[in-house]
Amino acid sequence: MIIQNATIYTPQHRFVRGDLCIRGGRIVPPCAPEPGETVLDAAGLYALPGLVDIHFHGAVGHDFCDADEAGLQAIADFEASKGVLAICPATMTFSEEILSGIMDTAKAHKNERGADLVGINMEGPFISPSKIGAQNPKYVMGADAAMFRRLQARSGGLIKLVDLAPEEAGALDFIRACGGEVRVSIAHTCTDYDTAKAAFAAGARHMTHLYNAMPGITHRAPGPIVAALEEGATVELITDGVHIHPAMVRFTFRVFGDDHVVLIADSMEAAGLPDGQYSLGGQAVTVRGPRATLTEHPDTIAGSATCLYDCMRTAVLDMGVPLESAVRAASENPARCIGIDADYGSLAVGRYGNVVLADAGLGIRTVIKKGEALPQA
Repeated sequence: MIIQNATIYTPQHRFVRGDLCIRGGRIVPPCAPEPGETVLDAAGLYALPGLVDIHFHGAVGHDFCDADEAGLQAIADFEASKGVLAICPATMTFSEEILSGIMDTAKAHKNERGADLVGINMEGPFISPSKIGAQNPKYVMGADAAMFRRLQARSGGLIKLVDLAPEEAGALDFIRACGGEVRVSIAHTCTDYDTAKAAFAAGARHMTHLYNAMPGITHRAPGPIVAALEEGATVELITDGVHIHPAMVRFTFRVFGDDHVVLIADSMEAAGLPDGQYSLGGQAVTVRGPRATLTEHPDTIAGSATCLYDCMRTAVLDMGVPLESAVRAASENPARCIGIDADYGSLAVGRYGNVVLADAGLGIRTVIKKGEALPQA
């Protein structure tokens, strides 16, 4: 496939008009069309890299934690239709037995269509019982390196992120033991600045859904957010218009830099479906408009009801984030965080030919996976 006359998001993080050539599923240097080769005229359209979501839970009535192949495939198909072509879905806080079944399902998945399953984000159960958010308190436990390694073996090495609260017993020891095996993220935490600094010194490198389920910044208690800034951690942002005020989104891009921000959807099973009653981690969730909350605790946000592409679009159109920065934060940065950037997250030569063609309003016109246009909904 050759895509001509597109406004291409380049590896230099700027837009340049030109052509993209995809052969053998990967991007190659510019070339002339061969007989029978598909040629798309993308004049007036952006060519964006396929997005990479490293933190979401489900969509279209299915949850990754259901440990169901048909449901996982439905999620992968939905995400691909929305321009998200690499997924690293997140587990919830469950027992090792339940998590083991999820790992089995993920390992068996074949990536034959839809978004590629490229990893697993283990969001629980090593979190603070005082900052559980929409997690299930029944299964919260201290960080356990042996348990993580058993689950990692069960998954076939798919676990790319492990989230934990560094102030909890055993957490710093876990980071020292496992920080070289998996990316450790601070999450669902009551940690202070000093403990967060110790966690980063031990090997943590990431912050889960920044600002949510963690202490904020004050002038006498700077907290984990300032520690993350000083230590050069990558930070996740949910830009669905519910979780974080637009001014704080702009602030984060300016302070951390667009090379350290990772946009995520943190979506649950209601993504792609109408308002109603749903479930997350075994707890009832009510969705009204863009807001998803625990039914029994309506002040507690329970993930989002949108997809990463729409979060990126919201960041640009409603929050004042430059398009170049938002695209980087939804593609290249997450791919780099989980070590798949040699294949995903960029339109550089050698990467998979995963392309989203979008109009001036960022409406999706065509999604291309490895050089093949996907059927349009």
